[in-house]
Amino acid sequence: MLMPKKVKHRKWHKGRKRGKGLATRGTELSFGSYGLKSLDHAWITARQIEAARRSITNFLKRGGKVWIRIFPDKPITKKGAEVPMGGGKGSPEYYVAVVKPGTVLFELEGVSEEKAKEALNLASYKLPVKTKFLVNK
Repeated sequence: MLMPKKVKHRKWHKGRKRGKGLATRGTELSFGSYGLKSLDHAWITARQIEAARRSITNFLKRGGKVWIRIFPDKPITKKGAEVPMGGGKGSPEYYVAVVKPGTVLFELEGVSEEKAKEALNLASYKLPVKTKFLVNK
């Protein structure tokens, strides 16, 4: 599963989950001919990214090349069940990628358009955002 090797700060502030604005970086296809673009704001967990990646590679039967354009670097903390109030912030449980509308999530190369569309459609079922299929003209 994806997670940072080393971090400067182990626990981050939560930030605002509600969406403000569109993505300004990572909005165009850079590597492949086909892509999957987010249309919503969300926190996408490392598990969801891995599930989507597996569905793509499984459908393509190890054909073509897949690029993952997002990386989960934001730590999400949790306190244990039935822990009383106080006692500080919980320990990091998992990592998420903060995604804005317009962010390219995955890219594909080396397969037909129909296969790429089907593979990325299967991957979109694993993600908590509405997505759009992109073709590099």
